[in-house]
Amino acid sequence: MTIHSESLALALASISPAMLALVGGVLAALALLVIVLLLRGASLRREQAEEASFRAQENEARMAELLKIQAEMQGRIAAMTEVFGARQSELNQTISQRLDGMSQRMSTTITEQTKSTHDNLQRLQERLAVIDAAQNNIQTLAKDVVGLQAILSNKQTRGAFGQSRMETIVADGLPMGAYAFQQTLSNGSRPDCTIRMPNGAPPLVIDAKFPLEAWNAIRDAGSPETGKIAGQQFRRDMEVHIRDISEKYLIQGETQDTAFLFVPSESIFAEIHEHFEPVVQKAHRARIVIVSPSLLMLSIQVIQAVLKDQRMRAQAHLIQGEVAILMDDLSRLDERVRKLQGHFAMAQKDIDMVVTSADKLTKRGARIEALEFEAGGGDAKPARDSEAAAKSVVSRTGLLKLRVVDEE
Repeated sequence: MTIHSESLALALASISPAMLALVGGVLAALALLVIVLLLRGASLRREQAEEASFRAQENEARMAELLKIQAEMQGRIAAMTEVFGARQSELNQTISQRLDGMSQRMSTTITEQTKSTHDNLQRLQERLAVIDAAQNNIQTLAKDVVGLQAILSNKQTRGAFGQSRMETIVADGLPMGAYAFQQTLSNGSRPDCTIRMPNGAPPLVIDAKFPLEAWNAIRDAGSPETGKIAGQQFRRDMEVHIRDISEKYLIQGETQDTAFLFVPSESIFAEIHEHFEPVVQKAHRARIVIVSPSLLMLSIQVIQAVLKDQRMRAQAHLIQGEVAILMDDLSRLDERVRKLQGHFAMAQKDIDMVVTSADKLTKRGARIEALEFEAGGGDAKPARDSEAAAKSVVSRTGLLKLRVVDEE
């Protein structure tokens, strides 16, 4: 401590007076600055105190307002709680009622759905039974198709099949005697069918031998080249068959100058016209008409109509005679009807006269019912009808008076 004091004294002694004056001025300035800062701090504290007091008053006012708002909110919350409670009870009741209704409807719907499902299952079982029966029929049909395929694999049997279809169509459309099968012509050829035309015209020839082998080769072709070769073979076979029909069956004066080539399938007929147009044109030039089952049926119907018209023309004189007899009968019937009408007119006139007489008798009976008999000495009663004329008659016995009242 002594050492420090001595060192401090030595330091002060070493400082010059000017430095001491400067240090004193600085200290004085620092003191003045401290005083000014203390005054400002006191002023700031007073302002802060006043501001704190003002804020405290505002906070108290706000607190009071918040308390008031809280009280109002509590009242509103209480009211809303009551309303919500009432609404909740109503909502619970409504929900309960709706749940009951929905439960009932769901129960009814489930019952109906169960019944509908049962009915649908029953109908499904019936349809399955029908499908099973149809499947059995399809299996049977498949067996028949296999048998038909086996039949068509043989050329002679296949020709018999096409001829059978043609004969069925002709026999169903024409009467007996209007056609013939396998009839021999003058050149020794035997067409499949000849149809007799009306008015002594030559018969129409129908051929049912269709070259189906080449067509099946087209169907069974596995490549375009094979199909092209099979198509060429089918075209050649068709041209040869058309030439044979033209040479064998078209005989001048014995048959028609047109013959039918029957194709036993509509699909084959369509394919020929679509992909083998030159064959069709060549057949037309050779007066050979390629017909399908539907076209043959239509042609047969036309021929049947022509035959029917021819038969009607052959029987025209008989029809005219019958019409003349019918007109005579109609004339006699008209005369007799007119006579009967005259009798009815006379009878009606007599009936009218009888009705007139009956009306007169009825009126006279009514007048007799209106007669009034009065004893003598009494005065006559006044007439009920002011327009009726009263007549008095005195009898010979003296006192009986009779008054007659004319009524319409």
